[in-house]
Amino acid sequence: MAMISKDDLDGRVDSVYRLVLLAARRARDLQEEALRIPVASLRKPTMIALEEIASGKLGYELWQEEKETE
Repeated sequence: MAMISKDDLDGRVDSVYRLVLLAARRARDLQEEALRIPVASLRKPTMIALEEIASGKLGYELWQEEKETE
């Protein structure tokens, strides 16, 4: 099993909190997809999500709501 180190994830996300949220959401999506399409996989969804983040396949975008000016 490949281990993902903190060095692999440096520069991919701006905080550990955002990393956890991003990985958890992707892992949840992977689990739901696996329920719809049964595929035998020995890898856990969380590990797959972290690998995708480390490789740059998965990212995020920050957005801010525009304030209305009158």
